[in-house]
Amino acid sequence: MSDLERQPPAQPAIPLILASELQKPQLDDRSYRVIQLPNKLEALLVSDKDTDKASASLSVHVGSFSDSEDLPGQAHAVEHLLFLGTKKYPEENEYGQFLAAHAGYSNAYTARMETNYYFEVGHEHLYGALDRFAQFFIAPLFLEDCLDRELRAVDSEFKKNLQQDTHRLYQLARSLSNPNFPYCHFSTGSLETLRDEPAKRGINVREEFINFHKKYYSANGMKLVVLGREDLDTLQNWVMEMFSGVKNKDLPRPTWEGKPLTEKELLTQCFAKPVTDEKSLEITFPFWDEDHLYKSQPSRYFSHLIGHEGPGSILAYLKEKGWVIGLRAGVDILCSGAGLFQIGMTLTNQGLEHYEEIVKVTFQYINLIKNTPVQEWVFKELQMMSEVDFRFRQKSHASKFTSKLSPVMHKPLPKEWLLSGYLLREYDPINITKAMEFLSPEAFQLMVVSQTPVKGKVPNVKEKWYGTEYFNEKIPEPFLNELRKTVGPNAPIPEGLHLPHKNEFIPTNLEVAKREVKEPTKAPTLIKNTEKMRVWYKKDDTFWVPKAVLTIQMKNPLVYANPANIVRAKFWCELVQDALNEYAYDAQIAGLDYDLSAGKTGFTLQIAGYNDKMSHLLEKVLTKIRYLEVKADRFVVVKDYMTKSYKNWDLAPPYSQIREWSKYLNVERHWLTEEMLDEIESLTMEDVASFVPHLFKQMHIEVLAHGNLYKDEALRLSHQVEEVFRPKALQYSQFSSKRSFIIPPGSKWFYPRLLKDPQNVNSCIEYHLFVGETVDRKLRACLNLFSQVTDEPAFNRLRTQEQLGYIVWSGPFLSHTTMTYRILIQSERSAAYLESRIEKFLEDFKETLTNMSAEEFKKHVNSLINKRLEKVKNLDQESMRFWNHIMDDFYDFTQRDEEVAILRTINKVDLLEFYQTYIHSSSPQRAKLSIHLIAERSTAKNASANLLTPEQQKQTLVQNLAQFLIDAGIKAEPEVLSRAFKDVDVNSQEKIVDTVKRYLEEDWALEGEKLEVVVGKGKELVKQLHPQLVGGGEVKEGAEESLRDSVVIEDVVAWKAGLELTRAAKPVKPLEEFEETGPKL
Repeated sequence: MSDLERQPPAQPAIPLILASELQKPQLDDRSYRVIQLPNKLEALLVSDKDTDKASASLSVHVGSFSDSEDLPGQAHAVEHLLFLGTKKYPEENEYGQFLAAHAGYSNAYTARMETNYYFEVGHEHLYGALDRFAQFFIAPLFLEDCLDRELRAVDSEFKKNLQQDTHRLYQLARSLSNPNFPYCHFSTGSLETLRDEPAKRGINVREEFINFHKKYYSANGMKLVVLGREDLDTLQNWVMEMFSGVKNKDLPRPTWEGKPLTEKELLTQCFAKPVTDEKSLEITFPFWDEDHLYKSQPSRYFSHLIGHEGPGSILAYLKEKGWVIGLRAGVDILCSGAGLFQIGMTLTNQGLEHYEEIVKVTFQYINLIKNTPVQEWVFKELQMMSEVDFRFRQKSHASKFTSKLSPVMHKPLPKEWLLSGYLLREYDPINITKAMEFLSPEAFQLMVVSQTPVKGKVPNVKEKWYGTEYFNEKIPEPFLNELRKTVGPNAPIPEGLHLPHKNEFIPTNLEVAKREVKEPTKAPTLIKNTEKMRVWYKKDDTFWVPKAVLTIQMKNPLVYANPANIVRAKFWCELVQDALNEYAYDAQIAGLDYDLSAGKTGFTLQIAGYNDKMSHLLEKVLTKIRYLEVKADRFVVVKDYMTKSYKNWDLAPPYSQIREWSKYLNVERHWLTEEMLDEIESLTMEDVASFVPHLFKQMHIEVLAHGNLYKDEALRLSHQVEEVFRPKALQYSQFSSKRSFIIPPGSKWFYPRLLKDPQNVNSCIEYHLFVGETVDRKLRACLNLFSQVTDEPAFNRLRTQEQLGYIVWSGPFLSHTTMTYRILIQSERSAAYLESRIEKFLEDFKETLTNMSAEEFKKHVNSLINKRLEKVKNLDQESMRFWNHIMDDFYDFTQRDEEVAILRTINKVDLLEFYQTYIHSSSPQRAKLSIHLIAERSTAKNASANLLTPEQQKQTLVQNLAQFLIDAGIKAEPEVLSRAFKDVDVNSQEKIVDTVKRYLEEDWALEGEKLEVVVGKGKELVKQLHPQLVGGGEVKEGAEESLRDSVVIEDVVAWKAGLELTRAAKPVKPLEEFEETGPKL
C-alpha cells in the first residue's frame, strides 16, 4: 500500500472565524459572526429569529475604475450580464422568477471601486435564492443571444439620465479631472462604447466581459453578508457549501498611481450650463484617503463646522446677504490613497453675480477654523450624537441592511466594528489640523453652474458623453490674490462669522418606558375627539427607542380651493422654514427634525426624533407658523427658488411627470404644476401675508402622537397646538371630501401630452385599466394578486426581452377611492407603440394564467401574503403607515390583515374571472385610460405613427400644437384649432404649418416678427413630431388595432364633467369605536 493510500481521509475544510461578537446597538437582538472561507472570501453571517425577509449582498472589490480605457462602462455591463443565466441555472430568467414567486426581488449597482449584488426573499426560501445567487460568481454564462439586448438596457439607462443635471454635472467634473487617473472614466457605458465602437475595431466584447469577470471576480476580493432566520451554524454551512466554489486569484487590493487632480487641473474655474434653471457653485479640494483613520475620522470635525447652518455659519452669513439658499460639505473617498473634499452651494440670482465674494467668504471661514485651536467640545458633541444614534439604531429593510454593510467590509476596520464604524472613538486634533491643510486657496477647483453666462463666460465646449456646455479656464490671478489674503492669523474675518455655540438640543433624557406586551397594538387609539380636535395615540410597544413622531394636520378646505390659495400656503411653509433654519438646525443635528407642508386638506406639521426636547421645538415652530412676519428680502429669495422649482418640473424625467397627469385625470380636484406656476408669477408679498393668517382662524386639528410618549404627554403636546392657534371649529360639513372618477365600462381613452424638453428623447406611457372602488376588499385583493403574478413576467417581457426601456413598472394604482391596474414604461419608442406592446403582453398573459399550475398559483398567493404581513422595521415606518390610514379618511388600520384573510380564500378561478372581467380586451366591462407623454425630439425609434387612425393622428397633433401655442403665450383653444384643421391633410407638414400660420393671423391678429418667431418654432416642432404622430413607422404584427378604437381626450375639463364620481371616503367604522376602552400607558 502506498504512502498516499495510508493517509487518513481528507477532512472537510472549515472556515476561519474572524469575529464571533460584533459591537451592536442596544436593542439589536441579532447574532453575528464573521468568517473567512478557505478561498479567502469573507462573509458576515446574521441570524435574526424574527425577520420575515432573508437577504444577501455580495460586494466585489472592482468597479468602473477598472474599466479598460477603450471600453467605457465595462464593469457596468458585466453587472447587467451576470443576471442572465448560469451553468447550474441556465434559464435566463430563473433567478428573477424564483424571487418573484417568494416575495422577493433583486438589484445591483456598479460604483467606482465595487460592484454590489443583492436580493431579498421570504425567509423560508433563503437556501434556494442563495444557491442561485452564488452561481453568478462561479459559472455565469454571459449568454450570447442575450448580449445585444442587455447592452441596450445599459444604453437605455444612460439615455434615461441624459437630461438629468445630477449626472451631467458629475460627469463633467470627472471629465475635467486628471485624464491619467480613472476618476475621469465614463462609467455608465452606452451602445456606442460597448458595442458599436468595439465592433469597428474588431473587438469581441463578450470575450472582453468574460475576461473581466475572470480577471477581477476573485474570492479574496469579495465580501458577503447573509441575513436569515437560521442559526449561525446553518448559515455558515450554507455559505461554505455554495460559495467555496468561487475561484481565488489572490488579487492585491486595487490601487492607482497618481491623483485625481494635478497641477494642470487645479486652480481652474468651470462655468457650466445646466438643463434646468439651476444656479450653484462647488469648490473641490484634493483630499487624502482617511479610511485608515477610522477612530477619529478627521473630516467629520470641519465638515460639521463648514456645513453648519446656525448663527455665525457660512450659510447664515450668506443667506443674510440674499446670496445663498443651501450649503453642503463633505469628503468623497475615491479609492485607496485618494479623496476629494467638496463644498457645494445653491445660489440665488444675486448670489450668482457675487460668486467670487461667496468663495472668498468660504475661505475666510476655513481660515477661522484653522486659526482657532481644535475645539474638543465640538468633537465631543459629534461623538455623543454618534453614540446615541448608534445605541438606538433601529432595523431597516433586509436588503438595505445587507447591501449597505457588504461594502463596509472592504474598509480597514476591525471586524468587531463593522456595525459601528461610524462611531467617533478618538479625539485627534493633530490629524484634524493636518486634514484642514488640504483646504487651501492654492489647490482647488471651482465650478459655477448657470443657464445664463456669468461675467461674460460663454460656454464654448461640449462634454463628450452628456453634451454639457461649459467654459473652462485658469482662475484669474487677481481673484486668486484676493483668496490668498484670507489665509493666516492676521487675515480679516467678516463680522458675523464665528464658530457655533453649544447645542442645547442634544438629548439628555434617553429613558424608555418599556414593559412586556403579549402582542403589539395594531392601531392607534382615539384619546380626544372634540369639534376642534382629534388626537390619535399609540405608546410604542415594539421598538423601545427614546423617540416619537408627532404629526399634526390643520384642516381647512380654503387651502386647496384654487391654485392661488395652495401657492400662497406653500409659500408660507417655505418662509416659515426659511425663518427657522438657524434655530432648528441644532435640533436637526441632534436627531430632532420637523417638516411643514401644505396640501389638499390643509397644513401638515410633523416633528420626529428624540422626544426629550420635542415640546421646545414644537412651541417654537407653532409660534412661527402662527405669527410669521414676512420679510421682503426673504420673500424675493423664496419666490425665485419656488419659480425655478416649478419651471424645472417640465424638465423632470417623463416617468416622474406622468404621475401628475394620472392624478389629474383620476381625482375630482388636482391642481397642475403649470396652473400653480401661473399664480406664482403675479404673487406678491402682500398676497401671502394677508391671506394665510386667516386660514388659521378656523380649522380642525387632527394629531397622531406615536412613540416614547405617555398619554398625558400626547395630550399636552396636542394642547400646545390648540393654545397657539385658538381656532374656531370647522364644521364637519366643511371638511374636504376625497372622491375619484369612475371610468365607464367599455370605454377606451387616451390622453396625449407633449413633453417640453426639446432635447429629451424619451416618451412615456402610463396605461390604466379601471378595476373599481378601493372599499371592495375582495376586488382589491384580486387586483393585488394579479399584480403579483404579472410583476416579473411584465418586466421580463417588456424590458428584458423587448427592451422597450429601462423604466418598466407594473402593479396597482390607488387613487383616492378607486384603483386601477397600471403599466408604466419610459422609452425611446413612441407612446403609441408602447401601448401596442402592453396590449399584446396582457392578451398573451391569458395563456400564462390559464396554464398556471396549482402549486405555482399557491406560491404567488403566499408570496403576496408574506408581503402584506411584512413587519414594519422601525418607528418611522409604523407612524407613516398609521398616518396614511388617517389621511385617506378610511381609518382602515387593519386593512392588511383583512386582505390576507381574503387572499387565503381566493382561488385560480377567481383570478381568471378577474382577468376576463377587467383585463382582457374582449370584456365589455373593461375600461382603459392611457396617458401618453410624447417626446418632442424625433428619433429613428419613435416613428411608429400608423398605429393611430387618421382622425386620431389629427386630434393628437392638434392637441400638441395647441399646447405649444399656449406655452408661447397664445391661449389657443383646442376646439377652435381643431375646426381650422377640419379639412387639412396632416400628412403634409407644409399644410400643417400653413394652417397654424393662418389661424394665428386670422384668430389672433398676429403679424410681423412675432408671427415669424412663433411659426418658425412651430415648424421645427412639426418636423420633430410628424414622424411620431403621422408618418413613418413599421406596424408590428398584432399592433394594428391597439389604439384605433380609442378616443382622444381633447378637453380634460369637459371629459371629467361627463364622468361619475364615487362615494366620498369615510371611516370603515364609527370613530367612537376607536376610542380607548381600558387603561393605557
